[in-house]
Amino acid sequence: MEPQVAELKQKIEDTLCPFGFEVYPFQVAWYNALLPQAFHLPLPGPTLAFLVLSTPSMFDRALKPFLQSCHLQSLTDPVDQCVAYHLGRVRESLPELQVEVIADYEVHPNRRPKILAQTAAHVAGAAYYYQRRDVEADPWGTQHIAGVCIHPRFGGWFAIRGVVLLPGTEVPDLLPTKPLDCVPTRTDRITLLEGFNFHWRDWTYRDAVTPQERYSEEQKAYFSTPPAQRLALLGLDQSSEEATSVSTQLLFTTFIPKKPQNPRRASSWLNPRVSPPASPGP
Repeated sequence: MEPQVAELKQKIEDTLCPFGFEVYPFQVAWYNALLPQAFHLPLPGPTLAFLVLSTPSMFDRALKPFLQSCHLQSLTDPVDQCVAYHLGRVRESLPELQVEVIADYEVHPNRRPKILAQTAAHVAGAAYYYQRRDVEADPWGTQHIAGVCIHPRFGGWFAIRGVVLLPGTEVPDLLPTKPLDCVPTRTDRITLLEGFNFHWRDWTYRDAVTPQERYSEEQKAYFSTPPAQRLALLGLDQSSEEATSVSTQLLFTTFIPKKPQNPRRASSWLNPRVSPPASPGP
């Protein structure tokens, strides 16, 4: 990895990794090469970008402390607002650079996603994006089959949170990293895609590979609980007399993010043919 990329990656990791995130560098050109013009990031090809994902530990390291600090506020989407806070800290950690952040849920006025997160994860080498076209002679006929990313260490027990773009920082010599094909057989790919598309509520598709870490039972309960009841589940009912004061450092996170569709269905906009860029090296 180029020294400049390694240095910037380390700065971003120092900001995010203690809170359960991972960071992967890529060139904008790798992402744009897989997509039609309408979905391109409007930056020169060699522009440096970083894919940010959350691991299972983000729940305890970032989300719960965020909720404890903010639970006197009326949070509209606590997870997205927590992630926005931490991505905002990345911008603060790189004051000498131009930094743009695109969260996974952001859309243009026409509701088209600003970033196709699974494509970005694939080209960054973070997680393999399995799609219907990865199954030879698939059995699904005319059914719509959405693709899914699988992480080599966490399986499906992770989430893509967004990208950090560094306009003006170009790294033409950065070599691509291929994502690990951790579900290589046709049978297992069919099981994965059917689990993701038809049985996603039972969590089993996330075990497409044996994960090093899964969501805790508390975390699964939190995400399975209706949003209005989630704070009470964690003992953070906003009416509690023991509620603490809101940290002024976090006040700016009270924006209203919008999710136009179930994240599982983001590929209804586009299901690009994902092939990792050829590496000139071994």
